[in-house]
Amino acid sequence: MTASRPTTAEPPQATVEPQKRPEPAGADPAGGSPCWRQVLAPYAQPRLGRSWLDLATSVLPYLGLTVAMYFALGVSYLLVLAIAVPASGFLMRTFVLYHDCSHGSVFVSKRANRWLGVTLGLLVYSPFVRWRHDHAIHHATSGDLDRRGGGDVRTLTIGEYLALGRRGRAGYRLFRNPLVMFGIGPFVALLIGPRFAARSARGRMRQSVMGTNVALAALVSAQCLLLGWENFLLVTAPTVLVTGSAGIWLFYVQHQFEDAYWEGTASWNYADSALKGSSYLKLPKVLQFFSGNIGLHHIHHLNARIPNYNLQLAHDENPIFHEVPTLSLWDGLRAVRLKLWDEDARQMVSFAEARRRLPVAPASSHAG
Repeated sequence: MTASRPTTAEPPQATVEPQKRPEPAGADPAGGSPCWRQVLAPYAQPRLGRSWLDLATSVLPYLGLTVAMYFALGVSYLLVLAIAVPASGFLMRTFVLYHDCSHGSVFVSKRANRWLGVTLGLLVYSPFVRWRHDHAIHHATSGDLDRRGGGDVRTLTIGEYLALGRRGRAGYRLFRNPLVMFGIGPFVALLIGPRFAARSARGRMRQSVMGTNVALAALVSAQCLLLGWENFLLVTAPTVLVTGSAGIWLFYVQHQFEDAYWEGTASWNYADSALKGSSYLKLPKVLQFFSGNIGLHHIHHLNARIPNYNLQLAHDENPIFHEVPTLSLWDGLRAVRLKLWDEDARQMVSFAEARRRLPVAPASSHAG
């Protein structure tokens, strides 16, 4: 795994403007300080034809394969499960488009992005306005130790973990257990969590949650009446599990790798958090297609308005991005073992590594 430290840059505009921090000195290969807004601006232009092609190669195949799964129920449930694998891939691709709508990178029109996002939200069981808000907070605070908890995976430092009581440590270990995170997590993240809005949430976000819940209740009820609730669950559950598990893993490894970036608010820097704290996950081409190029997460965090189909181009044409933390598929799978942030070593570590790094108390001596 490559974990080089790139130079810093001027932070781009984000959906939620991050707090301004002083930029550490740095130079690009040509000399001087790069201005990333100018460098990446040409890539942040949606193309209408390509956006419609993205929709045609995500939503339509997903809907078609879902219909095929219903027909396959009369043949063999093993066939249903086999079809669920590519169907989940296209649902993942649909979720990436939903995500891109929240950044305004699918269409030029803000209204078009919003309405498409609301519509796709019914396919991915998510209220668009609230999700867009939560995700914007993630972009504006990623890697900030003092502003954790906004749309990210809960991460504790070794000291914070040790300061917890027995129940707190057990709860954290349970939450970070792969069986819970990737087994139960998808149903919680996709089906349960989005159904509720905090009491302190703004009116628009509460309306987004309630409106999505009502629309989903009508759609699910109609499918259950037409096809039977058992058939609905048999078809829906596998795609939700596979898509949710893959989505949580992608989100996890994009910021949870060994040489990740975590800083206190006083020294946190937007460009550093994008270039050092967002990985370049180099996936096989077929997985890169289904994940909508989101593995090029360093480019995405530096300028979230770049359409997914321009991320690879932006990376390839600018050598400075070739020094970012790079993960292979195997690196990404191994990163699941990382649970805690070691503030001294400035690394993500496993529970076992954290125990080994703790100082050993000297044995007490007794007079004989």
